[in-house]
Amino acid sequence: MQKFSIWSLLRNAMSYHEGWERQWRSPEPKKQYDVVIIGAGGHGLATAYYLAKEHGIRNVAVVERGWLGGGNTARNTTIVRSNYLWDESTALYEKGMKLWEGLSQDLNYNVMFSQRGVLNLAHTLQEMRDTERRVTANRLNGVDAEMLSPAQIQEIVPFINLNTRYPVLGASIQRRAGVARHDAVAWGFARAADALGVDILQNCEVTGIRRDGGAVTGVDTAKGFISAKKVAIVAAGHTSVVAGMAGIRLPLESHPLQALVSEPLKPIFPTVVMSNAIHAYISQSDKGDLVIGAGIDQYSGYGQRGSFHTIEHTLQAIVEMFPIFSRVRMNRQWGGIVDVSPDACPIIGLTPVKGLYINCGWGTGGFKATPGSGWVLAHTIAQDRPHALNAALGLDRFYSGHLIDEHGAAAVAH
Repeated sequence: MQKFSIWSLLRNAMSYHEGWERQWRSPEPKKQYDVVIIGAGGHGLATAYYLAKEHGIRNVAVVERGWLGGGNTARNTTIVRSNYLWDESTALYEKGMKLWEGLSQDLNYNVMFSQRGVLNLAHTLQEMRDTERRVTANRLNGVDAEMLSPAQIQEIVPFINLNTRYPVLGASIQRRAGVARHDAVAWGFARAADALGVDILQNCEVTGIRRDGGAVTGVDTAKGFISAKKVAIVAAGHTSVVAGMAGIRLPLESHPLQALVSEPLKPIFPTVVMSNAIHAYISQSDKGDLVIGAGIDQYSGYGQRGSFHTIEHTLQAIVEMFPIFSRVRMNRQWGGIVDVSPDACPIIGLTPVKGLYINCGWGTGGFKATPGSGWVLAHTIAQDRPHALNAALGLDRFYSGHLIDEHGAAAVAH
């Protein structure tokens, strides 16, 4: 694998950058693999990378119906944080945060992880109590978290309007949190996994999952049958559809989640600001455009556009909180398809079918967990048992009753 450095950049500049090698191969499928991963988004590629790197399992195929990183990985607002309330969530997201902090060096690929901090605003007395509770829980779990007064918020973001219809009473901040470049994350994991021998099969839709009794035997694809004793479903919003091919019904709902970006501006926004009460969040990318996120559409569906009233409500909230942006034009809007579990926590682990594993149910929190999710799923596949970090996040919790109610407790928008 070609190493990136200042020297390689200078060397290729002399040849008008025409000498760069392909970042990953486009192989034809082999007839048999040790592991097939369905879905070449961030989570699927990270799983393949850690299987090869940490466990020495390199006869792996990542099967993608479209192009690499063309689903939710490219359709999110790139926020990375680990300040969740419950121990089970915090432990997994904090593992991911620690991997994020060294990811560019590990992959030898700049994922543009910027630890600019994330502010979660509180607009009511109940939100203040919930926020203080979460900050205390974070500290007990070794996660950095602080409470801010309105004056401290204004110091960080001088142009914020704190006297909105729901006045801002305070906020929490996680200073290690921030944003990363979503496509660079997919490309970095793809490049590193490919260098370790993983086959990435694009435009190769899975049409069926074969079973022999209670065990998986492989997958039918647009390019023929691929045999494998272990198959992992990492298909985000389409997980229910793919799992149904193996006769498994999952407790998931799929919803569009919308985001927008504005025309480019000079650097002005130093952090990420999120508000649960008005359900909008905003940051500024390295290109200068404002990245604005909304809540999920309430209807279930697989559309990648979403509904206009959600966009209108979100922009109304942003303009009220940041009047300085009232004349900024929006360049484009899109929607991702999020799979939401009943307790808004992921499902990572084994299934009733031997050799079949799932990673799903992330709702609006999937991107930030990318390296941590891949790391624990790789362990689960290699060892055929959950890691301690995802032991509580199995499918069985929905009939044992041991739910992790992050949905009702986290008091954050995304």
